[in-house]
Amino acid sequence: MGTGTDTDHVVPPVAAVRRIRADDAARMRALRLEMLADSPLAFIERLADAAARPLHEYAERAARSAVGDLIAQFVAETGPATPQAGRTATGQAGRTATPQAGRTATEPTADRRFVAHAGAHVWRDDPSVSVLFAVYISPAWRGRNLLAELVDAVAAWSRAAGRPELLLEVVVGNDRAVRAYQRLGFADTGVRLPHPTRSDLTELQMRRPA
Repeated sequence: MGTGTDTDHVVPPVAAVRRIRADDAARMRALRLEMLADSPLAFIERLADAAARPLHEYAERAARSAVGDLIAQFVAETGPATPQAGRTATGQAGRTATPQAGRTATEPTADRRFVAHAGAHVWRDDPSVSVLFAVYISPAWRGRNLLAELVDAVAAWSRAAGRPELLLEVVVGNDRAVRAYQRLGFADTGVRLPHPTRSDLTELQMRRPA
């Protein structure tokens, strides 16, 4: 028999994928610092440089990435919610967040944070291709299908922009990441590129239809 306390109805948080908004700068900064601390070789920017950047620069980047078809950023946002059958913010079938009693769907809460990210922009070498960048999932949230949801969101945005191909680069030797992308339909193109900041590393290129 229940005790009648609120703890009887505690539901673990879920993460819903959506496109970044112009007012997401503070949480995007927090996630950026986390990803650079966790996986420094995967990103060009250094942690110290990201930490030194003023918040208004994050706000400007968020505003540019929130609209249009040249660049976009997608995040997975946690919140106390009940998982239920439905559609994610990407338009794909999956879990959706249901607000708790007394909260509206847009009401901010202190315990909501970003736990995953994927960005994309039009490739300067081929305007029919979107290049993924800064793909990251917080350690505690890995293995929960967020990578697939983020890639789905990028793919839907890319198709809507008239770009039917996706491209990404992975450090050679990061076999776990390569396998994860292969499961999502990416294939090694055979192209090898120098790492942008480490002369001792090489990156491989992967590609798939959007």
